[in-house]
Amino acid sequence: MRNLLFAVVGTVALTGAGFAAKPLTKGQGLAIMHERHEGMEDIGKQNKVVRRELTAASPNLAAVRGATATIARHSAEASHWFPAGTGPELGKTGAKPEIWQKPQDFGGKLHNFQVAARALDAAAKAGDLNAIKARYADIGGTCKACHDSYRTDMHH
Repeated sequence: MRNLLFAVVGTVALTGAGFAAKPLTKGQGLAIMHERHEGMEDIGKQNKVVRRELTAASPNLAAVRGATATIARHSAEASHWFPAGTGPELGKTGAKPEIWQKPQDFGGKLHNFQVAARALDAAAKAGDLNAIKARYADIGGTCKACHDSYRTDMHH
């Protein structure tokens, strides 16, 4: 039953990620790649805000809440950032071709990130510093799991 649930969740995530969509024009694909790049850059920027505040002597919870809300929003948007045709074959990207070669695995990792992002945001909204720290560790694990398999180093 658990494997069936994972398969259904993975299929839903992949459909949302655009794997079942019709082919894109080059312009559409490049626009999505740009949106994906900017979104991922912003996730990284917001991650630094959370890390800085969590290591501060007196964390600014308003800054943490703003950052986690942005991360959660981008995590939902990420479902549309990886349609077929927006990989390295189209242009410069940190996304490896394995994203489209292993869509179920990638979709599962994306789903895990989305769940962790919502949990981190909920902890931040509640203002529980210990819960925020725990959820921050969780989201870091989901980022690493995906980046280890599906991201190349980008040097811009």
